[in-house]
Amino acid sequence: MTEPDREHERQLALLSAKNERLAEALRAARDQLVDQRRQIEELAKPPGTYAVFLSAHPDGSVDVSSSGRKMHVGASPEVDVRALRPGQEVALNEAMTVVAAGGFERTGEIVAVKEVLDAERVLVVGRADEERVVRLAGSVPARSLRAGDSLTVDTRSGFVFEVVPKSEVEELVLEEVPDIDYSDIGGLGPQIEQIRDAVELPFVHPDLYREHGLRPPKGILLYGPPGCGKTLIAKAVANSLAHTVARARGEESTEGARSYFLNVKGPELLNKYVGETERHIRLIFSRAREKASQGTPVVVFFDEMESLFRTRGTGLSSDVETTIVPQLLSEIDGVERLDNVIVIGASNREDMIDPAILRPGRLDVKIKIERPDAEGAREIFAKYLTSDLPIHADDLAEHGEDGAAAVEGMIRAVVERMYSEADENRFLEVTYASGDKEVLYFKDFNSGAMIQNVVDRAKKSAIKDLLATGGRGIRVDHLLAACVDEFRENEDLPNTTNPDDWARISGKKGERIVFIRTIVQKEGEGAAPRTIDTVTNTGQYL
Repeated sequence: MTEPDREHERQLALLSAKNERLAEALRAARDQLVDQRRQIEELAKPPGTYAVFLSAHPDGSVDVSSSGRKMHVGASPEVDVRALRPGQEVALNEAMTVVAAGGFERTGEIVAVKEVLDAERVLVVGRADEERVVRLAGSVPARSLRAGDSLTVDTRSGFVFEVVPKSEVEELVLEEVPDIDYSDIGGLGPQIEQIRDAVELPFVHPDLYREHGLRPPKGILLYGPPGCGKTLIAKAVANSLAHTVARARGEESTEGARSYFLNVKGPELLNKYVGETERHIRLIFSRAREKASQGTPVVVFFDEMESLFRTRGTGLSSDVETTIVPQLLSEIDGVERLDNVIVIGASNREDMIDPAILRPGRLDVKIKIERPDAEGAREIFAKYLTSDLPIHADDLAEHGEDGAAAVEGMIRAVVERMYSEADENRFLEVTYASGDKEVLYFKDFNSGAMIQNVVDRAKKSAIKDLLATGGRGIRVDHLLAACVDEFRENEDLPNTTNPDDWARISGKKGERIVFIRTIVQKEGEGAAPRTIDTVTNTGQYL
């Protein structure tokens, strides 16, 4: 090949490479133009809208709600109309055609269920007690709703989208299935027998009650000083009713027996807005009827009942009791029967409860929960101080290495110390309106809660001794020292500002008390002389 030919080939190769580079640049420019044109089209596209799906038609068109307007629009073939559910979000293009399906709205205004109307609609209560009927979205089945449930609602579309986990009633009521049995309660044998006769007999022998024209009691009032087991008894009633009903139905095992204990938190029930407390009471009884309609015993427990239902006309700063009390009366006496529902009230100031609540036919059974005597105290100690606890070797050796005998001896010693009428146990000197005086001992103010506290103190002392000296186990000395410490803590607690009111709460009722003073045993050498001090501290002995 000649030199000119080789030169031509080199120029041809250079031109070919340049041509390829130009072609590549043209392709890149074309792709860039296409991309820019697409971006321009996206930017120039008219805005789409979202709507809420209402219903579908056989021809493939759908009804939607957009910004509060109900519209009949078409749907893209790419959208499966049959899979859409009421309340679901859909996307509309500029031609108002459904082009995509979305999910369900996750925000909205909180309302409460008042009544389920049918499978698609529900009556709700919103702000300022405003009532409205709304539709249920496909995400909320009607069968799962009950009165008092909190829901999220879109007021423009009129759809309920979600059930808020904690309902309004659950904020005010502790709903639980108690596991406390009558055997867990000590020192209240006669009171438990009264309750079983009043509550369980109608469930076990309903035919006999109907034959004799008797109706089961609607309610029970447990009254007495604080810390003596009123709440424990109420829980045991719920548990015992469940097992009693299971046996009455002929069930072989009562292990799965259920009952509900609605423990109403009284202070949270009170509301500054007129009518709110009454509405909450209605919701609570509606929940109780719902549970009871399934054949499950329900106990509605009002602790500190005098705080909610005090005698009408006695309020100093408000008159809320004038409407709260009638609301409770209407629930107990109302047209809707309270089958399988027992109302239990507990109070240490039963004299402040409205008499209309206490009359027969409402709280039929009234049971006084007394402070434990020495025998009752032994039973209560036996619930908290058992042979499976670590007992000190010295106490075991004293009772022949028998743990049960050692515990029994320890209980006997601490009860004797607690119920002794020696000078060291003198607590108060009270003066009555007649001028008579009486000395009260610590045993006169004993309670199950105090006994539990004594045992807990002894256990803590045993742990501290174990850490300090290595000696393991509870000793009788721990219990006796705990008893003394418990008494000492209570020396300054009586309220002398209004001694008669204090006496009512503490369970010392009878002639009016006009003056109280504590009798304090001074610690010192020798005979430990006794002095009487006038109480200057105020407080509430509990």
